[in-house]
Amino acid sequence: MPTEIEGTHKIGEHELFTKSWKPDEPPKAKLIFIHGFNDHIDRYYTLFPTLASRGIEVHGFDQRGWGRSVRKPEHKGLTGPTSTVISDIVSFIKQHLPSSVPVFVMGHSMGGGETMILASDPQYEDLMPSIRGWILESPFINFPKGQEPGGITVFLGRLAGRFLPHKQRLSALPAENLTRDPEVVKSLKEDELIHDMGTLEGLAGLLDRAALLSQGKAKLNKGVRSIWLGHGTKDMGTSYEASDAWMRQQTQVKDREFKTYDGWYHQLHADQPDNRLVFANDVADWILARLGPEDVHQTSAAKL
Repeated sequence: MPTEIEGTHKIGEHELFTKSWKPDEPPKAKLIFIHGFNDHIDRYYTLFPTLASRGIEVHGFDQRGWGRSVRKPEHKGLTGPTSTVISDIVSFIKQHLPSSVPVFVMGHSMGGGETMILASDPQYEDLMPSIRGWILESPFINFPKGQEPGGITVFLGRLAGRFLPHKQRLSALPAENLTRDPEVVKSLKEDELIHDMGTLEGLAGLLDRAALLSQGKAKLNKGVRSIWLGHGTKDMGTSYEASDAWMRQQTQVKDREFKTYDGWYHQLHADQPDNRLVFANDVADWILARLGPEDVHQTSAAKL
């Protein structure tokens, strides 16, 4: 059975809650995981234990403003600006470097968007050779069709974020929109670590990152070698079409794959109970297939 280890990662005066899932045997690879909006690292069901059971060591943390990294009510949703969000992720990744086994980075929803922004930030181009592959689960690139906020709403929200950056605002998606499993819906509503709160600054940053990605203004660094993106066609949290379009634009990355989950909702890791192992093993298979010579993958056709 995989071993679960809790801890903290200190950045300045802030302590972030961390958790690792370690295989019984020496790991074949390491995965750094970035969770989504209004979420925390303990809500990923069988994904991390399954990866660990297949030899992939998993490390994650509750981002600033979320989960057990929140220690005061006024810290709920207090992520800071995008520069802080990304530097937190980089700090956590570097804690696990150098590594004797290949390192992969995976992000879900908001965390998927953050992962892509990190991989596109020239400031962190020197980190790219240390990351063997980037994995995206239902990343936030745009809103689903029919759920886009109006232009005036977005403008006023960004303006308010400049003057009242720490003002909190209830910003949760309906739990029923995230998964088809009624038991997971129930647990989302009852989870005391899910506070449904964002700050104006954090929400503005979320929108800004999505705009950079959807408009093609964020360009992946040259050192990005491999990308896998999985998205459900019935996602009501983020846009399946935006993910498809974004992946088709990444022609400079020869080893890339877009995986469609027909009929699945936003949380692929917490979809119907029978499907969770399918998703977890898809991720594990992709990682384990990239532990050998890279030229095998670089010369193969991208699966889009």
